[in-house]
Amino acid sequence: MPDIHSIDAEEDQFAYRYDTQLLIDRRDEDLDEDEISDYITSHFEGNSLIAAGDEDMIKIHFHTNEPWKILEYCASVGEIYDIVVEDMIRQSAGLDG
Repeated sequence: MPDIHSIDAEEDQFAYRYDTQLLIDRRDEDLDEDEISDYITSHFEGNSLIAAGDEDMIKIHFHTNEPWKILEYCASVGEIYDIVVEDMIRQSAGLDG
């Protein structure tokens, strides 16, 4: 597998264009925020990851250029909802997401 590189947000504010946010609800097994965070960090390119919650629900926040990959992975872990994908470049230009 190729190395995954993360760009510091201070280096390039919009290196990762899409602010991807969602909730993962427990399906059959308990959720593990550290395991989910480690998987996202090692398998997807992006920055500003927050994975917080408990065994029943995890909130994900991640900047990436491929939000559909994050959604696909999270859907494999549990039920996903309250999905928000915002284009930060359009937002900074004053355009609607």
